[in-house]
Amino acid sequence: MSINGHKVLIANRGEIAVRIMEACSDLGLPFVALYTAEDTESGHVDMARKLGGEKSLYKIQNYNDAGDILAVADDSGATAVHPGYGFFSENYRFARRVTERDRPMIFIGPSWWVIRDLGDKINTKRLARKLGVPTVPGSDRAIYDELEAETIAESLFEFQEKQGIKNPRVLVKASAGGGGMGIDEVEDMARFRQVYRRIRNYSMRTFNDEGVLIEQRIFNFNHLEVQVVSDRSGTNPVHFGTRNCSVQSPGLQKRIEVAPGFWPQNLAYTFDAQKVLDDIVEHSLSMAREIKYDNVGTWEWIVTPNGMPFLMEVNTRIQVENGVSASIASTKGNPEVNLIREQIRVGLGESLGYSQKDITFDGVSIEYRLIAEDTESGFTPWVGEINTVGWAEKDWLSIHTHVPRERPYQIPTEYDPNLALAIIWGKNLEETKARGLEFLRDLKLDGEDASGTRMKTNIPFLIEKTENLLEF
Repeated sequence: MSINGHKVLIANRGEIAVRIMEACSDLGLPFVALYTAEDTESGHVDMARKLGGEKSLYKIQNYNDAGDILAVADDSGATAVHPGYGFFSENYRFARRVTERDRPMIFIGPSWWVIRDLGDKINTKRLARKLGVPTVPGSDRAIYDELEAETIAESLFEFQEKQGIKNPRVLVKASAGGGGMGIDEVEDMARFRQVYRRIRNYSMRTFNDEGVLIEQRIFNFNHLEVQVVSDRSGTNPVHFGTRNCSVQSPGLQKRIEVAPGFWPQNLAYTFDAQKVLDDIVEHSLSMAREIKYDNVGTWEWIVTPNGMPFLMEVNTRIQVENGVSASIASTKGNPEVNLIREQIRVGLGESLGYSQKDITFDGVSIEYRLIAEDTESGFTPWVGEINTVGWAEKDWLSIHTHVPRERPYQIPTEYDPNLALAIIWGKNLEETKARGLEFLRDLKLDGEDASGTRMKTNIPFLIEKTENLLEF
């Protein structure tokens, strides 16, 4: 199926909007870009003018206003919507609205019912367990009976003790909650009963649902991901390897990602690291085949210190770190892999055009998230004007950013202070780490806030964390 004749509305901002524009341009597709008053000076607006001309730009009030976005789609004659990440990217109701309105369009992401089914953590856990995919021990449905809850909790404490965990913990969650609401952890059965009743009552008051989930609390784990891509047939998913996203802020926001997820070639692990990587890949693909996954997606895993993997969740969208996986991959010998381009192409109906045997991997890549934040004061965002951005061009380096290099840029307070993504490739982990440190130390990134205080960034934190990447 040809993708010619389509026009893509990019329902996002910043770095991901730039990358979608570039991918559309590579594919010969016209696009429509959005911006708000706060984003007038963003580099994604400059890129839209450069690649699409002034008519490709539409000003809106809010990136979260579905009516505004769809009005632009109709005015511009867009035939598809690319949500990027965040905003509407995992909102199945928006995806359904895009595809089922009077003037239907294509949602460049999985089908809305796939987003719905995998966005439900209980449903995802049930699907995984049906296929023998390991999940975090605990209930795979809401529990309403206190005796049953106690039985599950007791089994979890026993399970952890058998693993040699010295201070076992059980999580008690409101099943209808989200975003960290209605959750607590307990260290013994005496306190469990009290917490269970409190969370059950909280859930009833807040969500009109007494259901409670009970899970093991896992400490000291590595956070791994499997990158999956499939076309609209949903029958031929492939993987683009694994990545390790364990370097995070205290708020569990990723700061460094590395592909592949472990490096057993030179690092010693207390478990068979290659087997863990192979297992989580096969488990992820088995779920993708079962649910007929039909676009890009990421299966997120936690791996314990003794090498036990547990599925955490599925992200039904392109992720910030897609480029670090692409940079170690080739398809049919072509190293110019671009997963956003692949997402658009298969989202618009083209077949994948290759199988797993056509995908090869080479080397190690690190992605650094460059952020204006004070890592010594709780990773608080820094707000001010950037007046210097510069780096030395290298054949092993790629930078994705919406921060203009030719003029000062005021970071808008309405959005997160992410500035750029830097992806570094090397033939092995040591070379990539050395190149990463070279890049970070040579990077020119400076500015000042309204009081004249110099810019704060996470570069020192990234330098510190580079030393022990992929070690467990």
